Amino acid sequence: MNYLSSILFAILLLAGFGLFIKNIKTIVRNIKLGQNINRSDNSSERWKNMALIALGQSKMVKRPIAGILHIFVYVGFVLINIELLEIIIDGLFGTHRAFSGLGTAYVCLIASFEILAFLVVVAVIIFWIRRNIIQLKRFISADLKGWPKADANYILYFEIILMSLFFLMNASDVFQQIKTPAAFPISHFIAPLFTNMNPETVEILEKTFWWLHITGILIFMNYLYYSKHLHILLAFPNTYYADLNAKGKIDNLESVTKEVKLMMDPNADPFANQPADEQGIPSKFGASDVQDLNWVQLLNAYTCTECGRCTSSCPANQTGKKLSPRKIMMDTRDRLVEVGSNIDANKGVFVPDSKSLLHDYITTEELWACTSCNACVEECPVNISPLSIIMDMRRYLVMEQSAAPQPLNAMMTNIENNGAPWPYNQMDRLNWKNEQ
Repeated sequence: MNYLSSILFAILLLAGFGLFIKNIKTIVRNIKLGQNINRSDNSSERWKNMALIALGQSKMVKRPIAGILHIFVYVGFVLINIELLEIIIDGLFGTHRAFSGLGTAYVCLIASFEILAFLVVVAVIIFWIRRNIIQLKRFISADLKGWPKADANYILYFEIILMSLFFLMNASDVFQQIKTPAAFPISHFIAPLFTNMNPETVEILEKTFWWLHITGILIFMNYLYYSKHLHILLAFPNTYYADLNAKGKIDNLESVTKEVKLMMDPNADPFANQPADEQGIPSKFGASDVQDLNWVQLLNAYTCTECGRCTSSCPANQTGKKLSPRKIMMDTRDRLVEVGSNIDANKGVFVPDSKSLLHDYITTEELWACTSCNACVEECPVNISPLSIIMDMRRYLVMEQSAAPQPLNAMMTNIENNGAPWPYNQMDRLNWKNEQ
């Protein structure tokens, strides 16, 4: 029986991790659809960012209530899943609590896991209340209707179920094995539920909870691919590859730089082809679709937690404008997934679908509402930059479609003709002082 159980467990494990690896490869493939950008500079500063922001949660605690609760969930969930190592050993080799030979150290480890699991449950319940009872403004906005709202709740239910199975597994084992209560500070209060049951029934229940717990972990692991909770994994590379430049510094477009250099070169052929990228495709000024964005921006889109801190801090959004930085990231991810599905359906080749990120997902009204103040970048707990996507799409509108708003066109015309944003020639520039 143990032999058959080990085989079934190995099959379950291979299926779970196999599907997980397949999904991760799809995500990596989609991210690589973006334009190349070099983020290998200043590795020490990048490692520091990852340690402080992704691992240390330093930006989360700027909002203390949510930050502390998130730390409970984050630390508890990560550490509790260390038990996965023991479960894998037990499942493959038919042992029971393989690490119990560690004695006091094992007792302390399991006890700490239970306390953390309890804190996770408390934090998750509070999160659910904040979303569904109190209904904080940033959790009930229009961009969180439908799947995004359901996804957030599904994750909370998932975590409660997994922690409950953890407690039930330990509680039935407490009764069956007569373990010391010190090792199970929470589940030994649940153990009396099994007092009136015969040992065979309790043993079956313990094994059932064990199987449900490991199966739930594998399901949760693969659910991440469809969920905003990919940030559990992607927050680390995202903070490492984040832009280290001062906020407010706008990068120069390489395609524009190449064009200007050609114009300044007296030996350049004025009829030469437009500069092309590595695939030989003529360079585009700005971005109209996800393939025009760089791979870090696409990584940003997959990493977005949909927490809404960016949108709640956006001055344009606060004044009733249509712009939501969170929606910019969600739309980018949705379009990227759509493009990836197109490639999968057409055997590795993208077939134009008459759609694009610009217009079909993100409107010009949203783009021009942005004040480029960087509030969204500052607030993001994992260093995502919605602003960089907004700026690249604005560049496309201006330089590829000449579709800037009329006031902006007037200003640029004045700069071209008068050397200043105002509609006065240089000789009349000081006439204002004569006006009464």
